[in-house]
Amino acid sequence: MARVVVDVMLKPEILDPQGQAVADALPRLGVAGVSSVRIGRRIEIDFTGEPDLDKVREVADKLLANPVIEEFTLNVPGDQGGRPAAAGTTEAPEDGA
Repeated sequence: MARVVVDVMLKPEILDPQGQAVADALPRLGVAGVSSVRIGRRIEIDFTGEPDLDKVREVADKLLANPVIEEFTLNVPGDQGGRPAAAGTTEAPEDGA
């Protein structure tokens, strides 16, 4: 079985009110030195065989992420030392990404 993890985050230029609320609460919990917090989603997809990363990228682009305000990365845990299988926005990664 293979697992692909899709991490969806708001684009950096998009305000994150939920992350800001967490950042504002941290000092009250004794946590200092945090400059910002961003909140996102993690989706784990398990495959019975080898996953088709191009198809997973298409699913992430069309179903899991809103390309106007979000970007996503695909990761295959245990593959390539856990490095991203695909990264960036809803477009295919550049060579060497």
